[in-house]
Amino acid sequence: MRLKSLIAAVLIGGCSLSWPVLAENLVNTGYFGDLAIKGYDPVAYFNQNKAVEGSPSFTYRWLGATWQFTSAENRDLFAKEPTRYAPQYGGYCADGVSLGTVTTNIDPKAWRIIDGKLYLSYDPGAAEGFATNPTKLPDSQQHWSEVEQTLVTEKAGIDWRHAPR
Repeated sequence: MRLKSLIAAVLIGGCSLSWPVLAENLVNTGYFGDLAIKGYDPVAYFNQNKAVEGSPSFTYRWLGATWQFTSAENRDLFAKEPTRYAPQYGGYCADGVSLGTVTTNIDPKAWRIIDGKLYLSYDPGAAEGFATNPTKLPDSQQHWSEVEQTLVTEKAGIDWRHAPR
């Protein structure tokens, strides 16, 4: 019994030390690869007011993901202020986060800018609902920490339901 407790303490202690590192790298890159927001240019949402696919010719590495842009200018704007242009919640579906769930699939054409921040959703209806329902934004802000915890746990490969107690 003591051995199980010792192993659990080491696992929990070691994993909790790595959580801040993992949390900083929560960028939705889909199920495969490391391409953020399916290769769409995050700056274009702001300066062109539309979803535009980026180019592999203009990339920037940030938070463990590759971000693509339509131009060197957009890339450089992002590099100077990535948190200004990057989607909220690491590019995970804002509508899903508002419900306390993780939705990895997003449609880069399903987006809204609210209060100067970019939010992506899994489809246009969800994006519209997120933007027009006055409770969605506060709900997503409230649920983000628990969704983030779920993502960190999944990324670390930890299943706390089966950890020794």
